[in-house]
Order: sequence, then structure tokens, then C-alpha cells
Amino acid sequence: MPGPIRVVLIEDNDVFRQALELLLTLRGEIEIVGSEPDGTRAAELCDETHADVMLVDYRLPVLDGVQVTRAVHERCPNVAIVALTAAAGEHELQALLDAGAVAYVRKDEPLDTIVEAVRAAAPVETD
Repeated sequence: MPGPIRVVLIEDNDVFRQALELLLTLRGEIEIVGSEPDGTRAAELCDETHADVMLVDYRLPVLDGVQVTRAVHERCPNVAIVALTAAAGEHELQALLDAGAVAYVRKDEPLDTIVEAVRAAAPVETD
């Protein structure tokens, strides 16, 4: 049986980030291995944590989600990036995908939708 999906969460809203960490951890199949309020350390974290998936907010201080996605994708191409967004438009969503995100999910979606996006993005274990 494969281990839990290793997830790093990059989200500037402390309450949302902490709640999402707790709720995802309760799902057993997901392990939060890193969590940051901005994307300045995101590329380092992908190396340090050996993450499978990184959940990245679109609107972040310092670096936006596109910049974070691009930096992580360049440094750790095997880390799947799922963008979180409250209100990104079509052009913004396309910019995230062009930067290397494999999917995006709205923050107001049910938790099951976020979990399914993480599951779908996670690499498949092979023997």
C-alpha cells in the first residue's frame, strides 16, 4: 500500500491555511509536510520535503501564484502543482497552467473537491 500523499500548502490567509491543514491531515491519505504564508520558500520546500503535490494560492504577497508555480516547476518538475483561487479569471487560470500547474480549484469548493484534485495530481506509484 502506498504511503500518504505528501503535500506542501502555500496560502497567505492564516485561518484558511490552518483549517485546510487540519482538514486535509484528518483525511489520512494526505500528509502536510510543509506550510508557508507566502511563496518565497516554495522552491526550497519542494526539495526539503520531497513533496508530491503543492497547493498554491493564486494571490500571494511578494510572489504571485504564477511566479511560485514557475519557480517550483523549474526546480522540482516532479512536484504536481494545484492552484487554489478565490477569484481568478480565465486569463489568470491559463497563466497558472502555462507556468506548470496541473489543475486549479476554487477555495469555496467542498473539501472533497480539493482532496480529489490532490489525489488526481499525485504521482501514481508503480512497482
